[in-house]
Amino acid sequence: METNFDVIVIGAGPGGYVAALKAAKLGFKTAVMEERRVGGTCLNRGCIPAKAMIHASSLYREIKEAEAYGITASGVSYDYGKILAYKQDVIDKLCQGVEHLFKTNSISYINAKGTLEKDGSVTVADGEYKGSYKAKHIVLATGSKPSLIPVPGLDSEGVLTSDELFKLEEVPQSLVIIGGGVIGVEFASVFAALGTKVTILEALANVVANMDKDISQNLKLILKKRGIDIHTSVSVGKVERDGGSLVCTYTEKEKEVKIASQYVLCAVGRIPNTEGLFGEGVSLEMERGRVVVDEHFKTSMDNVYAIGDLIKGMQLAHLASAQGICLMEELAGHKRSIDLNIVPGCVYTDPEIGSVGITEADAKEKGIEVSIGKFMMSANGKSLISKEERGFVKVVADKNSKVILGAQMMCARATDMIGEFATAVANKLTVDQLLKGMRAHPTYNEAVGEALEDVFGESIHSAPKKK
Repeated sequence: METNFDVIVIGAGPGGYVAALKAAKLGFKTAVMEERRVGGTCLNRGCIPAKAMIHASSLYREIKEAEAYGITASGVSYDYGKILAYKQDVIDKLCQGVEHLFKTNSISYINAKGTLEKDGSVTVADGEYKGSYKAKHIVLATGSKPSLIPVPGLDSEGVLTSDELFKLEEVPQSLVIIGGGVIGVEFASVFAALGTKVTILEALANVVANMDKDISQNLKLILKKRGIDIHTSVSVGKVERDGGSLVCTYTEKEKEVKIASQYVLCAVGRIPNTEGLFGEGVSLEMERGRVVVDEHFKTSMDNVYAIGDLIKGMQLAHLASAQGICLMEELAGHKRSIDLNIVPGCVYTDPEIGSVGITEADAKEKGIEVSIGKFMMSANGKSLISKEERGFVKVVADKNSKVILGAQMMCARATDMIGEFATAVANKLTVDQLLKGMRAHPTYNEAVGEALEDVFGESIHSAPKKK
């Protein structure tokens, strides 16, 4: 095994493996160190398995509701073991794909834990790759792990993180989810569809509270309609085991409430995974557990960089990948190809949610005068066909220049369509420019055109705006 490289990347998640592939394509002699399986949290314990389970559970729910389409389906059931096998098959194929890309791009894959030393080297403590490795540039990309809040009893048997929930071999009869952010609502959707009695306890005033108010309010109504019990503006006090159940005590409207469930999921966010990353004497500048970097991802240590969930910012796989690409482009003396300030956010509930740029509330807070275009999916033909008509597409444009500043979508295929608006915001396109492209009929994407037209009050399939 070679021990000298141009680039060593520690961590092979969506930030690390993409950075390594970009480095290799730019001519750098590259190595990747990963103690677990390639793909990191995203491919193995996060995005991919979660979305596979969302797809399977949504399909089950749709089949049970098929009578609405004139289709009678009796005796519908699921085999959770086979759902897990399907999920694992997706994971395996994607991980094998990454390993194949490492080989075809001549990247040295070191399946071991890498530790940064104070002399700028990286060591592997044991195993077949034991030794010291050197590189001109070292990239830290070890991602994050589930966070726990300081609530008594969260160490009780049956209190799970997202990592542990994936390992369950049975569907819970009941599940209390502490946290109504993206992770919480996605898991709530999965298990509610499979028959679990799900309760969400959220400290903030609404679920996915960091998103547009229209999205938060609509999603809460939809989840409740599907049998999910949601309590917002609550404070969780403790979790206790009582026989075969876990009892969660929380305060709502100054009243103490107890709820029993088979399992409790703590879904309150993620923290940087720096365990074992730094050797003796290594003291990088840190802030609240995150590695501090400058605008070029440089850490306080020469020739050491950090990207993804290790640093300040949104914890999203696609952002980590984009950071890895931009870092390698700069190391190669190239200009960045991606605007890292324009980051789409997605939630894979049903309907899906997509958001990019600023919201109407953001604009008001910043004193920006905007024009809003909005189109309800109840008037979209494709949405009516698929009975997914609850939702909307909303566009935020500068009132004077009509430059698109942001967009929020809550509809079928929103996570696929938000990319059009990300491109528009990144390139400062105007409403007129984006309207030049014709949209096919019948498609969900027609709603994009209608929302853009509504900025001018000219949406064909909407009633005229009141003056």
